[in-house]
Amino acid sequence: MGNPVVKAKTPTSTVGSNLSRAAAGFTLVELLVVLVIAALVLALVGTSISRSVSGAEMRNAAHKVAASLRYTRTHAILSKSEQVFMVDTEKHTYQAAKRKAEQLPEGMNVELNTARSELTSETAGGIRFYPDGGSTGGNVRLEANGRVYQVNVAWLTGEASLQRPDE
Repeated sequence: MGNPVVKAKTPTSTVGSNLSRAAAGFTLVELLVVLVIAALVLALVGTSISRSVSGAEMRNAAHKVAASLRYTRTHAILSKSEQVFMVDTEKHTYQAAKRKAEQLPEGMNVELNTARSELTSETAGGIRFYPDGGSTGGNVRLEANGRVYQVNVAWLTGEASLQRPDE
């Protein structure tokens, strides 16, 4: 005898079949709920990305301040004359020797700790660098969104170093 032939029906439509509701697909309401949840997740991710951008701006500003302090020290050594790095805490600006003033990003607070003799007003002052590389010492502290960066200047060597005190 030959092999028996088995015939199977493959459904191409759920109309008129006895498929269960779970196998039939998704309703419009279910799809809308998933889309709303996805939109909420994307909104939260967008918010966290915007925070990291301000973190990047913060890091960038701190590195620029440190570089400007190093530039001022180098200029003092090469020109064999005293040079001053200036900070205005009210205007949120800083200025390296022989350069134009730079504006810090909006919303960023700046503090200057320096020798009393280097204060030019209640909201402005500087860190003086000498031809031998030394300085009056001090630090510039930048703060925004709960993040803090501090650029320290050693009085003996005039070396500027960047750190995050909250780490």
